[in-house]
Amino acid sequence: METVGTTQAAFLLDISSARVRKLLGQGRIKLAKKIGRVWIIPLFQGMPKITNRRKGPLGTWKKRLRQKPTLIHVNKPQIDRNRKQGTEEPVITIRHGDRQTRCHLVEIKGSCRVIYQPNNPLACGAIVWIEVPPDIQVISQLFNQMSNFC
Repeated sequence: METVGTTQAAFLLDISSARVRKLLGQGRIKLAKKIGRVWIIPLFQGMPKITNRRKGPLGTWKKRLRQKPTLIHVNKPQIDRNRKQGTEEPVITIRHGDRQTRCHLVEIKGSCRVIYQPNNPLACGAIVWIEVPPDIQVISQLFNQMSNFC
């Protein structure tokens, strides 16, 4: 049986690692066990299995594997605004389906491809982007100061 840790489980479920740890603490992730300081979470058809509670709202985590690729692009208008206003707002946009995250740094944990399509841009207008398969983890990070870049 394939297993993952809390970070990979959070990516698969599309929730935070803290939420995964809370579910683990409640004993709601099926057959998960802690070995030392590390959680081992088994996958069922590629996904962790979470038991529902009897009371309260239903969980908002993903129930099946991602189908669409993750798209990453640089927001050029934000770069221009940062230059004019002397700000350091994040300029990289990561799109997972209909959700988007803005950040300063992106780490791709696997294969990807760079696409240039000037005649068929993304909805936001980007003509160059990085496409990451849905099963590859993408980690984003925000920086408080530009000194963190160096």
